[in-house]
Amino acid sequence: MFELGQLNCFVAVATELNFRRAAIRLNMTQPPLSRKIQLLEHQLGVLLLERTNRSVQLTAAGRAFFIEAQSLLEHARLAALSAQKIAQGDIGSVSVSFVSSAVYEFLPNIIVKVQTEHPDIDISLKEMTTFEQLDALRTRRIDLGIVRSPLDQQGFETECLMREPFVLAIPRKHPMATATRLTLSDLDNQPFIMYSFSGWRPFYELLSGMFRAANVTPKHVQFIDSTLTILALVNAGMGMALVPKSASYVRFDDVVFRQIELDPGIRSELYLMWRDDNDNPAFPVMLEAIRRNRPSQDALNL
Repeated sequence: MFELGQLNCFVAVATELNFRRAAIRLNMTQPPLSRKIQLLEHQLGVLLLERTNRSVQLTAAGRAFFIEAQSLLEHARLAALSAQKIAQGDIGSVSVSFVSSAVYEFLPNIIVKVQTEHPDIDISLKEMTTFEQLDALRTRRIDLGIVRSPLDQQGFETECLMREPFVLAIPRKHPMATATRLTLSDLDNQPFIMYSFSGWRPFYELLSGMFRAANVTPKHVQFIDSTLTILALVNAGMGMALVPKSASYVRFDDVVFRQIELDPGIRSELYLMWRDDNDNPAFPVMLEAIRRNRPSQDALNL
């Protein structure tokens, strides 16, 4: 079987129709160039060039082979370029999972920016709970998870992506909807929609501990897994709820969002989580792009 070097020599001669000029183009002498062409013809079993002392012409077989040889060399060049880009992480695919609340504003904005910076990286998005993402990482079904609670486990890396305050979602007709200052004590004995322990354990434990420490006892009317469902119930007037500030980008006609004075440690957090042995070349490119485009803490606290 012929080699790419032989094809390169043949294409040079076929282009120049002159061995001397082709040799100069290839930065070699004429004798080895002539031997490479002769070997190629021998391997193919056809005459590619008609040679005289005065000229070089392509045979019919040579003309056909010239077209295919150029295509083969271009495919080889593109294959090498593709392999190099994949190794460098410039092209490829990355699978990213996320908890539902990450899509309110933060995640869509970051994905658009990352795809603008790296258009040849295909990003696959999957919505999962934090615990589903742990299993998906263990079985290598995803490259990167965006979760609510950090994972302290060997073989995994966790990094805080963002922290944001909670805001109070209030039915528009509730008297507190027009209050200029709200504190935790204002929620005592008020109808309240709470995150469930099974679906949102980090929020359930954080908010329940906060209420106990402040000796505040809301009337829990529902325990819900989904922030969107919680806001829908607030919109229906069933009660109020504490939700991450980013949830205020979701608009309901009869929901009012108000700032509330809480302990500075009461924050909604999102974490990046990945396997420390991830060998996908596109993954570190994606990770660094997310880090560069994460929202500033000052913007989150506004």
